[in-house]
Formats: sequence, structure tokens, C-alpha cells
Amino acid sequence: MREVEQQARALVNSGQLEAAEALVRPWLASGTGPLVLWRVLAAAIRPQGRIAETRAIQEMLVANAPGDLPARFDLSETLLLMGDFERGWREYRYRYSLAHTSSIERKVQMPRWNGQPMPGRTLLIHDEQGFGDTFQFMRMVAWAKAKSGARVVFEVNPATYSLAQRAEGFDDLIVRGTLPPRFDMHCELMSLPMSMGLKLADLPGKMPYMSADAGRIEKWRMRLADLARPLVALVWAGRPTHFNDANRSMSLAQLAPLARSGATFVSIQKGPASSQALDAPAGMRMVSLSDEIADFEDTAAILSVADLLISVDSSPVHLAGALGRPAWVLLPFVPDWRWLLGRDDTPWYSSVRLCRQRARGDWGGVIDTVAQDLTAWTAARQQGHAKR
Repeated sequence: MREVEQQARALVNSGQLEAAEALVRPWLASGTGPLVLWRVLAAAIRPQGRIAETRAIQEMLVANAPGDLPARFDLSETLLLMGDFERGWREYRYRYSLAHTSSIERKVQMPRWNGQPMPGRTLLIHDEQGFGDTFQFMRMVAWAKAKSGARVVFEVNPATYSLAQRAEGFDDLIVRGTLPPRFDMHCELMSLPMSMGLKLADLPGKMPYMSADAGRIEKWRMRLADLARPLVALVWAGRPTHFNDANRSMSLAQLAPLARSGATFVSIQKGPASSQALDAPAGMRMVSLSDEIADFEDTAAILSVADLLISVDSSPVHLAGALGRPAWVLLPFVPDWRWLLGRDDTPWYSSVRLCRQRARGDWGGVIDTVAQDLTAWTAARQQGHAKR
């Protein structure tokens, strides 16, 4: 049995999902069988887009092994992907049971806030995960202050501190790693949805809820003034260390069909993939800004000057959405839970459009559709500019 599990997991990890499913199915044909093989089956069919079937298996696993916390977290992501926020947020609290998240858990001696009023006392809200998560859930700090009636101390990572200064809903803003003032209760930023019972109907809330620095906007307006409009910012690869990066990133060469649109592209790609902008696809008018971007303040300002962002699932998408700037997001066949299923808009951001793979791994189909839409969008923008 151990050998079957190992073989099946190796197949899943190498993307041979159908082969992994075929290997374990005979062991589960009676509807019973080792839970570990049911877990492998769920891992094999979820990326194939069989989400309802995955949920049924995951719920069975949780019912039979409630102490298996990673299984509960897996269920949470499926529930949230399906829009079942009520149960999904409750199960999401098990995220710190995973190897790749346990290291970032904040050990706090004070009780976690569960949404109750606490006037006259102090609530510490602290971010916990990636930059995009901070941008996405920052809107809820003001909601928590209104519901709790507390003095709110908001703790953020150094990279987002400057941007957070212009947000609302806190009395004190501190940088992660510094000693917070005395507080009575705490809550992780991404536990606010559970504490407050966040529903889809509550979204998006007040938009935009973040803003770019006026001085940086002027700097980048001058820097980009000589480029032909419209200006499209591009991000084609996420963070290489992300556990799902292979699914959500691509190469700049794959975006070559976008060149037909006639738009001018500016690369705001960071990390190792940024060098690809120096060898842009033939016919693509590309200016690389990557080495000039010092921080998220620069990114926010560029997004405020550019006409559109086209990006894979990455932190600039959430920044653009929080700023109320237009963005088209290139999503894999089964995306991260926050993008839900079967829709080309998102309740999180009114200015963001979702462009989904129609088949697993089919970036070509997504890009061809986006290229056609971008060509029409560019023509309309140029015509409107000519009339002015």
C-alpha cells in the first residue's frame, strides 16, 4: 500500500494526474479503502477541474479523521473556491497546520478576536502571508474597527508599510518585527473573514481602498510621457518560491500574440523572469521598468499611470484592484481559491477581469482570446484619443 501511495504521489507531483487516478482507483472501487489513497485521489482529480467530486472526498476524509488538519485545510480551499464562505473560512483556520505555513504562525498569548464588540480596548491586527494577501484583505481592517469599536493597531510587513499609511481603519500602524503597544486581543489579517462572517454579498466594499503617492505618480507620469498610448503593464511570472508557481507562471515569449494589438507594453516584472523583457517577442513595443522599480510605491504609481495591467496571478493584481485600476488576470484551469469558478469578474475587485484557461495547461487559448480583446480595446482607446 505504501508503494502504491508513493507511486501515485510521484505521478501527481509530475503532473500525470490521469495516471495517478488510474493507479489508485482499483483500490477504492468498493467505495472504501485506505484514507491515504482517497487523499491522493482528491489531489489527482482537483487539478482536473472535478471540484464537486473533490469536495465530497475531502468532506469524507475530514469526517473520518477530524484531527487530520492538513486535510481540513485542503477542504477549506475547495469550499472557498466554490464560494462556500460560511464553512470555508472556519476550515481555513487550519492553514497553520501545513509545513510551508507553520513557520509564519504568530504565537500570541492574548485571545483571538472573534467579532465581538470591545470598546475601550485595543485590537492588534497583523498580516501574515504574501503581499497580495495583505493588499486583498486590508479593506477589512476598517470593517473590524467599526464592528469592534476598539482601538486598532495594524501590523504590516516593511514592504507594504508605506502604502498602508494611506489606508483607513486603524489608530496605529507598525512594522512587523517591532514591539507593538499593549493590546487586549489579536487577529490575523486573513482570519478577519472568519471572525466577521464575511459573505460574498459583503464584497467588494468601499472602492478603491488604497491610493498611490502623488509624488511617485508624477515621477512616473514624466518617465512614461513619451511612450505611445495605450500603456499596458505586464507581469508574466509570479514568485518562484510559491508552491504553485509552475501552474500560474509563464514566459514572456508566450505573450507574443499580444504584440498584434499595437499597444505599448511596460514590464513591471520582478525577479529572475524580468530579464526576459530585454529580449521581447518580435513586434512587441516593450519598455522594461523592472530595474527602476524600488518598491510597491513605484508599482502603485505605474499602475496609476498605465491604462491597463495584464498579469498572471500575482501581488500587482491585488494592488491594482485595491487601487481601482483596470487589470486582466491570466488564470490557470483551476485557480487559487480567491478567484472562484466559472466567472470572468470577481467580487473582490470591480475593476478586475478574469481570463481563465479552458483546459488544463492551455495558456495558448487564453492568450489568443486576450490578444483579440486587447486589439479591440487598443483600437477603441486610440480612436477615443484621436477624437479628443
